[in-house]
Amino acid sequence: MPPKPEHGSASSDARQLPLVAVIGATGSGKSSLALDLAQNFQGEIVNCDSLQVYRHFDLGTAKVPFRERRGIRHHMIDLVDPDEVFTAGAYAQKARAAIADISARGRVPIVAGGTGFYLRALLCGLSEGPARDQALRDRLATREKRRAGSLYRLLGRFDPRAARRIHPHDVPKVTRALEVCLLARRPVTDLFEKGRNALVGYRTLKIGLWPDREALYQRLDRRCHQMFEGGLTAEVRRILDLGFAPTSKPFESHGYRQALQQLRGELTPQEALSYAQRNTRRYAKRQMTWFRQEPGTDWLHGFGDDAPIRQAAADRVATFMAAWDI
Repeated sequence: MPPKPEHGSASSDARQLPLVAVIGATGSGKSSLALDLAQNFQGEIVNCDSLQVYRHFDLGTAKVPFRERRGIRHHMIDLVDPDEVFTAGAYAQKARAAIADISARGRVPIVAGGTGFYLRALLCGLSEGPARDQALRDRLATREKRRAGSLYRLLGRFDPRAARRIHPHDVPKVTRALEVCLLARRPVTDLFEKGRNALVGYRTLKIGLWPDREALYQRLDRRCHQMFEGGLTAEVRRILDLGFAPTSKPFESHGYRQALQQLRGELTPQEALSYAQRNTRRYAKRQMTWFRQEPGTDWLHGFGDDAPIRQAAADRVATFMAAWDI
């Protein structure tokens, strides 16, 4: 069931600057809605998708082509090469700098994307956690490969609260939470609830998109098909030809992984498409599980490119802006 509508709260401090966030599952129409809002309210868009920060990965990440951006500036896109490590902490630091620059020029920052952990890092901050330990990660990966689901069960023993917040199939997040528990020798939730460096000086309106699940799945299936038809496999070949290893992190994502397997001859074109569609649907479901717990979200039950949803979102932003005579 979708979450109940929950309107974002507004501070009475008129010195705070406005920030709008458009969130929701992949394929829900966030980019389209963000463009409309930016056009109507003198805004600029700040990407909040963990894959769109990588250069060369365009089709499978659904980046809005430059010619379709309506002259609106986009930030936090194409920042790093595929073989570079980019963390949520790095995202928060760079995104906050971009937001400050947008506001300083009298524009409205509009954050748009489906990576919930990036949004949380941006707005709430992250506590200082232990650095990645590759040897430990390798051991955990071996354990998970030998017994699927064992890491999630282990996390449930070490930190039940963290386990409840993470989907059992989201192995990267489970791995990181377990890694922190083992290295810090304490529950990850205890560690991350202390000392967070939250974003200050801004009031935030969070608009969430919650379309019908079956309609969303149908749209995702069509989009995956269009990506493969539009040259996703050729894009993967170009990235490899640039010298980037097939083990680069973006290749782990849905669509790219299957396109890579197709190039290797491990999957037929139809199998690659079918698996990409299935995994993308599962990913969307995990996103919806995450975002339904996002506090202070004003939920709109439809797609971001539906006319009634566009109007409802515009009305909410107008009210939000008017509250401080902006």
